[in-house]
Amino acid sequence: MKAMILNDVTDLKKNKFPLKLINMPIPEPGEGEVLLKISTCGVCHTELDEIEGRTKPPKLPVILGHQVVGRVEKAGAQSNKWKTGDRVGVAWIFAACGECEFCVRGQENLCNKFLATGRDAHGGYAEYMTVPENFAFSIPEIFSDSEAAPLLCAGAIGYRSIRLTNLKDGQTLGLTGFGASAHLVLKMVKHKYPNSNVYVFARSSKEREFALELGASWAGDTNEHSPEKLNCIIDTTPVWKPVVEALRNLKPGGRLVINAIRKEEVDKDCLLKIDYPVHLWLEKEIKSVANVAKQDVSEFLELAANIPIKPEVQEFSLEEANEALIELKERKIRGAKVLKIS
Repeated sequence: MKAMILNDVTDLKKNKFPLKLINMPIPEPGEGEVLLKISTCGVCHTELDEIEGRTKPPKLPVILGHQVVGRVEKAGAQSNKWKTGDRVGVAWIFAACGECEFCVRGQENLCNKFLATGRDAHGGYAEYMTVPENFAFSIPEIFSDSEAAPLLCAGAIGYRSIRLTNLKDGQTLGLTGFGASAHLVLKMVKHKYPNSNVYVFARSSKEREFALELGASWAGDTNEHSPEKLNCIIDTTPVWKPVVEALRNLKPGGRLVINAIRKEEVDKDCLLKIDYPVHLWLEKEIKSVANVAKQDVSEFLELAANIPIKPEVQEFSLEEANEALIELKERKIRGAKVLKIS
């Protein structure tokens, strides 16, 4: 099979071709696993974190990609959940122990043995992959393969982020950064919380225009004050300045939810420091989002089909994975980027 592999961490400013196209054997599904013939795979900012070493894969080389859509090609021993030809998706959650206190409560995302697709195990920048059968998810028929791919990460993690805000209909929500996840969050909020105003903070004027097209009540730069104080804000950026700026826009008792696997260690644009009375006083909260649980993925796919949520996508070939990643790095974003593989 063809696969785009990462051989070592690198600086994308110096190396615009971090992934190499190779031919390698098609993997065999193990016990309780299925083999997928991949049709599409979404491109996520987390791949930039892996390539640049902020969330370094434990073993290299590795095949990146954790928004995978494909069809079951073959089942391993004691695997009977899926039939050959079934269309399924694979998200960031590749596996968990199933036995710890977190797994028992449905919080596999916090499991000490959590494995991430495309980091701890080979992912979807390839023609085939294997996955434990219990961590594959049925894709609703309403979605094309390209539309379904970003739902598996950007959508599912956005859904978890909304849950963690404790947003109630009529309350105000801010979105800092407006990429693949945030544009799906806006669509969800417009459906589930019709009386809530959504305010978008983004550096890019194109992102702000896109947010207004999708129904945002207001869109401004990251360092601007929103027209009113907000009950909650979801931050989807890789840097720190938007976090500090967002805290200023929260109401007393407001909650900031940070939706990022990693933040860049040094933010050259952030000269601000946390001022306790301005940023945190009056019981403001900061909460992080850690991975996704199986429940997040399955519930969100059902919700997305019922609304329905159709993400905006830009398609690239497998061989163009480097180009897609560089565009993401340079913030050339409108919706989600998807590799069309077969």
